Amino acid sequence: MRPLAILTVLVLGACKPPATDGLGGHEERAQLAPGPSKPLDSPDIEGAIWSQSATADRLIYGKPNQTPLFALACETASGEPVLRLTRFAPADEGAQALLAVIGNGHVARIPVDATESDNGLRWEGVADPQDERMEAFSGARAVTATIPGAGMVRFNPSPLPGALIEQCRATSELAEADPAAPAQ
Repeated sequence: MRPLAILTVLVLGACKPPATDGLGGHEERAQLAPGPSKPLDSPDIEGAIWSQSATADRLIYGKPNQTPLFALACETASGEPVLRLTRFAPADEGAQALLAVIGNGHVARIPVDATESDNGLRWEGVADPQDERMEAFSGARAVTATIPGAGMVRFNPSPLPGALIEQCRATSELAEADPAAPAQ
């Protein structure tokens, strides 16, 4: 009787095609909803530097006379100073990720979204300048910023990001001390 039961299970199992065959299979779903773009390689940073942007309170990182790789800015959102982090790399519409910033003994994970720009979509997120993890940008060691699929950017050491963050913190502390004072 036992061999007959095993044979019955095998025959009945063979009547049903695998989930990837036919209507509703993996191939059909892949055609309906395209997946994420191909992951990018980490950019070449030889000769890349931090420099002041044409916009006040904003630094850009990249090679001179080329498209920047990253930007760090102190802005005001809802009356409070925030750090805006921008990774100039293509992003898929509606995409969200965590930007991992590692350096100088600190690790920060900052939520970033695909944001519309003149050249398509790029990655942007904001962080509190008072957040101790932003110290990753301060110090004499190299820093890395990684977004899954957008590669890793390694920042050559510079005092400029730390100085911008300190300036943004001072603006934040000023706003807390005197809520009627205009934010800069």
